[in-house]
Amino acid sequence: MTRTQDEIIDRYHAADDFFGFAVEVLAEAMTAETIRGINPKAELPDDWAPKTTQAFEAEARGYLTFAVGKIVDHRGISASRSVVKLTEYAWLLGRDDVVEAMAAADFAQYGAPQVKAFADGMGWPYLAGDAEDRAALERMARGDACTPDGCENGCGQ
Repeated sequence: MTRTQDEIIDRYHAADDFFGFAVEVLAEAMTAETIRGINPKAELPDDWAPKTTQAFEAEARGYLTFAVGKIVDHRGISASRSVVKLTEYAWLLGRDDVVEAMAAADFAQYGAPQVKAFADGMGWPYLAGDAEDRAALERMARGDACTPDGCENGCGQ
């Protein structure tokens, strides 16, 4: 892991995270001692261990696929959760450049520009299922509606 427990604790306490999406990811990087320092009553399995860098990378790759699906499906809260969680994955992986690129991108179109900034920064594919979905995703990442003629579901408005 590229972040120390002290850095993770600081980020955990600084999280402006009404739904708990960021702290959910950060907690998985904490040791049992760190978690119990935050919550002495925390119940953890005896074999608790923070996830490895490799585990976080694999989880982030899978979550990117999930995020793209939520963007294409116009799922607002799920897309918002995806942006938050992908930001934390990038941060835990030591990719401050990706975190900054995501913060600089607009949340337009269900976070598509931010999720694309994540994918591009990590060097991972930013893809959806079929050609129509891929075209919609690319338009949304530019801040445009998912279809050239506008969107009945609300993106681009």
